[in-house]
Amino acid sequence: MTTSITTNLETPESALVICAHPDDAEFQCGSTLAKWAASGCVVHYLVCTDGSKGTWDVKADPEALVALRKIEQAEAARRLGATGQVAFLGVVDGELQSDLATRSRVAEWIRRLEPAVVLGHDPWQRYRLHPDHRHAGWLAVDAAVAARDPFFFPEHDLEHHRPDWLLLFEADEPDHVEDVAGFEGAKVEALLAHESQFETTMVIEIDHTGAHDADQRSAFAEGELARLRSMGDLAGVELGEAYRKLDLR
Repeated sequence: MTTSITTNLETPESALVICAHPDDAEFQCGSTLAKWAASGCVVHYLVCTDGSKGTWDVKADPEALVALRKIEQAEAARRLGATGQVAFLGVVDGELQSDLATRSRVAEWIRRLEPAVVLGHDPWQRYRLHPDHRHAGWLAVDAAVAARDPFFFPEHDLEHHRPDWLLLFEADEPDHVEDVAGFEGAKVEALLAHESQFETTMVIEIDHTGAHDADQRSAFAEGELARLRSMGDLAGVELGEAYRKLDLR
C-alpha cells in the first residue's frame, strides 16, 4: 500500500525536539528547525543523555566530554536560529530507560515549554540498534500523551498541555516531508558545531593545530545534502526532511 505524503506544516509558534544525544536533532531535523526558527518559531531542545560515551578515545575524560558536548549543543542550536531552551535530562549515555519516572520528567518539560509540535525518534523503527534512540522515542511518544491529559502526573503542579503534532524522524514509513530548500547550509553548519564527534560520526580529521581536513568536511556536507535530496524525493521537492506525523489534537 502506498503511503500518502503530506508536506509542510504551518509554522508552529513553538517546537520541542526530544533527542537521545547531542547532535541527534541536527542530523534528523536540523533544517526543519532552522526553517521554522527563521519564520518566528521558538525552538526548544530536550537532550536525554549526557553524551559521555561519544568518543573512541580510551583516554578521554568523560566529565570534560559531557561539559564540551553541552557547549557544542548550545552552539549548534544557535546556528539553527533556535531561541528557546536547550535542556538536558543528564542521564548517563547508554543508560536511558523509558520508565515511568523518566516519562514524568519529559512530560513535565512538555507542559512547561508548551510546544505546538514535538519532534522525536520513531520508536517503531525496525532493527533500531542504539538503545538510547529506542528509549528516547518511547519517551517522546508516551510523554506527549501524558502531558496532554490532566490526571497524569498531577505532582507537576503545571497545567496539562496538548501539542498539535508529533513528528517522528528516522521512520521506516514516513508520511510527511518538510521542504527545507534554503536551510541545508544551516543544518551542516550546526552539525559542524559538534567537533567532538568529527572522528566518530562525521569522519573528519583534525590535525594538531586544530585545522579540519577540507576534503573530508566537504564529503560530509555532500553526504548530508544527498540525504536531504533522497527524503525530498518522497514528496517531489528538491530537499526534504521526512517524518511520521501523528495528530495529538
